[in-house]
Amino acid sequence: MRSKGSRLPREIWVLVVAAFVVAVGFGIVAPALPAFARSFDVGYTAVSAVISLFAGFRLAFAPLGGRLVGRFGELRIFGIGLTIAAASVGATAFAQSYVQLLLFRGLGGIGSTMFTVSAISLLIRLSPADQRGRASGVWATGFLLGNIAGPLVGGGLITVSLRAPFLVYAGALALAMAIALPLLRGRIGSPAGGEAAAAEVVTFGAAFRHPTYRAALTSSFANGWTVFGVRVALVPLFVVEALRLRDEWSGYALAVFAVGNAATLLLSGRLADRRGRRPPVLAGLAVSAVATGLIGVAPNTVLFLVLSLVAGVGSGLVNPSMTAAVADVIGSGARGGTVLAGFQMAADVGAIVGPLVAGAVAQVAGFGWAFALTGLISLLALAFWVRAPETLPRTDRADPTTETVAGERAVGAE
Repeated sequence: MRSKGSRLPREIWVLVVAAFVVAVGFGIVAPALPAFARSFDVGYTAVSAVISLFAGFRLAFAPLGGRLVGRFGELRIFGIGLTIAAASVGATAFAQSYVQLLLFRGLGGIGSTMFTVSAISLLIRLSPADQRGRASGVWATGFLLGNIAGPLVGGGLITVSLRAPFLVYAGALALAMAIALPLLRGRIGSPAGGEAAAAEVVTFGAAFRHPTYRAALTSSFANGWTVFGVRVALVPLFVVEALRLRDEWSGYALAVFAVGNAATLLLSGRLADRRGRRPPVLAGLAVSAVATGLIGVAPNTVLFLVLSLVAGVGSGLVNPSMTAAVADVIGSGARGGTVLAGFQMAADVGAIVGPLVAGAVAQVAGFGWAFALTGLISLLALAFWVRAPETLPRTDRADPTTETVAGERAVGAE
């Protein structure tokens, strides 16, 4: 095992760069997609359907994507996923009707799922056990920075053409694939420690019997509900209707959240590797629950922005640590495609259900209760983590993999 102070393997940085490119591209097309859909003379509901369909395809294809990783290997699915994503977004640029736009965007969700599941599986297999927290933190930071930079680039490209962002994104994906695949080829198929052993396959059912994986599913669901769902759907409405601020203040709030998130991700990863996976997750869920729960009753702009910053800090504490814990459950050198797919699906379900439920609560009882309910979701996840065992491998054990599913030989063919 490598020492805690050693550098991350080169292949991890390759994955981080690929994640950054994908996130930048997603952000590039985000400002253009609604306007492009409207150019086909459709209503707001149809515009929303284009965005929802992408998430729906991701969710529906995730189980199959996980099985494909287990059967054919990460690198092959990684390349196929990027290829499908690039072809989809490139075809979108030439869509001649709303139906074509729906079809091409939906296929992009399939490629996105294949890339995400395979890339995280690679991240786990190539990261030494005592660096999984750092690797997860760097990976998440790459995605976050890409999501911040993407809309800035996309906003400028829209002035050129509504189709230009899609062509640029397709080119960026092709470039990422051309760089990443040769650099990763040759390292896949061997565990992080370098042993040339065949990878075991860990099933979702086997992982689900581990209490820490069940806790990770609940926190992933809470993260999807809060960060990708309610934060995007309700914060802009709260800014305009409750605080009576201009629309741009919702952008400021999301930016402040991102700052708190970015400031914490790398620290959380290092803490997870040194102190264990549970402490950052427990602290992050508690912070997120309190800050998010209070946003709906913020009396002024200053407190609203402070709470947004603190909520971002809480989310940053949670993400790298829970991902590292899932990696621990799978174990070094093992493949857990369906395990990772289930972990991803929990967040996707939260992102879909959260805005619907919280939005209904806001409509009936007000924003205060909607955000309080969102905070409660994080507290429920916290309750699972309180009972979950620590999974960080200890260097003083004779067999540091005994707490993993693979180490317990609870494996099977998917």
